[in-house]
Amino acid sequence: MKPPPTAAQLRRRHRDLARRLARTGLVLQGTITPRSIPRPDPDAPDRIKIYGPYYQWTFKQAGKTVTVNLTAAQARVYKKAIDDNRRMEELILEMRQLSRQICELTTEGVRKRKSNESGELGLS
Repeated sequence: MKPPPTAAQLRRRHRDLARRLARTGLVLQGTITPRSIPRPDPDAPDRIKIYGPYYQWTFKQAGKTVTVNLTAAQARVYKKAIDDNRRMEELILEMRQLSRQICELTTEGVRKRKSNESGELGLS
């Protein structure tokens, strides 16, 4: 069984994540959705013509869903920013977990009480 990581090892990992976080580009929340519209073909009414794709960015603002239409070029830029945001959130989640572990390893906590045989609590 592998021994638990030391505070120094955890700090190194935290610094690595902080460097990766510093390289994060633009960040946006939301989703990019490609849309297509099927319509009867004006030249052949028995066939369906597909128009699109059109791109929509959907996100929450003040508790409301907002939808913005984008060009294909905008959609590529916004998608990268959304992907960078997701990676940033993963990095921050891991940094929080590491921070908790480091704090627990490097600070002294409150002494825990243990109950004695009579059921009374005493200091350990």
